[in-house]
Amino acid sequence: MFEFDQYLGFLAFLTILTIGFWLMIFLVSIIPFWIGGSVIEILKYRGKEIKYKP
Repeated sequence: MFEFDQYLGFLAFLTILTIGFWLMIFLVSIIPFWIGGSVIEILKYRGKEIKYKP
C-alpha cells in the first residue's frame, strides 16, 4: 500500500494534472474568441480614420 509521502506525491501529481487540464480548456476556449474579436474590429474600422479625443 502507499506510504504517506507517496500519497502526497500522488495528490500533487493529480493537482498539477487537473490544473493543466483546466488551463488548456480555458485557453482553447478564450484565445479563438479573443483573436476573432480582434479580427472583426480590424475589419470594421479598416479604411476609416479614427479620431482620438484627448
